[in-house]
Amino acid sequence: MTDFPDTHAAAHPDRPAYIMASTGTVVTYRALVDDSRAIAELLWSRGIRHGDCVALLMENNAHFLTIAWAAQRIGLRYVTVSTRLLPEEVAYTLRDSGARALFTSARHLETAVAATAGLPAVGARFVVDAAHPGFEDPATALRALPGERVADEREGIDLLYSSGTTGRPKGVVAELPLHPLGTPPGVADLLHRYWGIDEHSVYLSPAPLYHAAPLRFSMTTHRYGGTVVVMEKFEPDRALDLIERYRVTHTQMVPTMFIRMLKLPAAQRDRDLSSLRTVIHAAAPCPPDTKRAMIDWLGPIVHEYYSCTENCLFTALDAAEWLAHPGSVGRAILGTPHILDETGRELPLGETGTIWSEGGLPFEYLHDPEKTAAARNDRGWATVGDLGYLDEGGFLYLSDRRADLILSGGVNVYPREAEDALAMHPEVADVAVFGIPHDELGEVVHAVVAPAPGVEPGPELAAKLLAHLHGRLAAYKCPRAIDFEPELPRHATGKLYKRLLRDRYVR
Repeated sequence: MTDFPDTHAAAHPDRPAYIMASTGTVVTYRALVDDSRAIAELLWSRGIRHGDCVALLMENNAHFLTIAWAAQRIGLRYVTVSTRLLPEEVAYTLRDSGARALFTSARHLETAVAATAGLPAVGARFVVDAAHPGFEDPATALRALPGERVADEREGIDLLYSSGTTGRPKGVVAELPLHPLGTPPGVADLLHRYWGIDEHSVYLSPAPLYHAAPLRFSMTTHRYGGTVVVMEKFEPDRALDLIERYRVTHTQMVPTMFIRMLKLPAAQRDRDLSSLRTVIHAAAPCPPDTKRAMIDWLGPIVHEYYSCTENCLFTALDAAEWLAHPGSVGRAILGTPHILDETGRELPLGETGTIWSEGGLPFEYLHDPEKTAAARNDRGWATVGDLGYLDEGGFLYLSDRRADLILSGGVNVYPREAEDALAMHPEVADVAVFGIPHDELGEVVHAVVAPAPGVEPGPELAAKLLAHLHGRLAAYKCPRAIDFEPELPRHATGKLYKRLLRDRYVR
């Protein structure tokens, strides 16, 4: 057996597999293996078998990764449900995924109870730190079992849902080959080879584990015997504390986290961060000024990748490559990118179109053959609808998502340009730019800004920000007006739910 927590539990049983940041609770490799085997036995005793689906609805806590490993070790599909969803949205995910078991926590028990009402297929229901009729306590249930390891252990796989920033989330289904334990998925080998995750790694996970990247990075760290430090909630000064305290070597963040750290007072940023070897970012476009400031601060350890839950394309680049190709998200290491126009014609280098991938990993959208078919063309290439272009060196640049493109008076406007120009303004905490309906032009550019703490929203601030933009962008790319909100609707991974803002302006 290789590349599985059991290997490391045998060799280093007391090594921390993960540490909960807020409490300092340590889960050793021995505990991770013993407890995941026990949960696996519990699921098996409820008739759950290879290929069945279990769901997790809980915050980052000391149970989350153990339950995920229990599903992984007995050939299950496991869906990690966003804790931001409403009960009816959770019910949709449970029904759509075919979940036969649900694990939740006291914090989300009310949602879980409402979501499972009328869903008899979710026959095994567990709450890890509370009591409620119809929901079992796993620890109590385990005492009634013989404590035997499931005989037919196989590798499982995650069943993750798209973030739903432009519509209802859809399950992304990959093949479940049921390999013997210790057969690492492709993403694990990639993280090991490109970013050096190994037994000496200490990985800081600052985002919710229900999202693809934090879950996969954390479980890959376990395959190679490293330690994960799990933040229950991201706070910029706390993240720096943890890096210093635990001698963190790797972390994966999103640009909004970078921006919040860069806006800390200089005294708070003055920490011993010398243990850091690799800082990776993805999930949302990073403003160039933010990226350059991070490299200036931390040195040439800032890496970037571009991918998606579908895994049809994966590009990456290091700091030196980015400085030579500013704004790029790298060259492909999985799949071959092509830039096509709306007719399917391949565009010349430097021209913006839809990004398609040749030769990436196969996937389907669960119960949605129409969406699956729409994501492929007659050559078998796949797309998730992002827009971008390639340079002569094969480096890919993102322009925006097709759904976010603004067509104003027949001219294409990419809202990311205005967002990047505003993101690092000292009086801006967050920003969204999008198109709103206009009787003559079809759409016009509009912005919603969350002011920085202590900054007063209103006409004076709007005028100041618009003047800032007009000094940097062509007039047609600038918003006609700016509205203000205390906070913008972002996914915890940094992705912005623009549709929730845009819908307010649709008459």
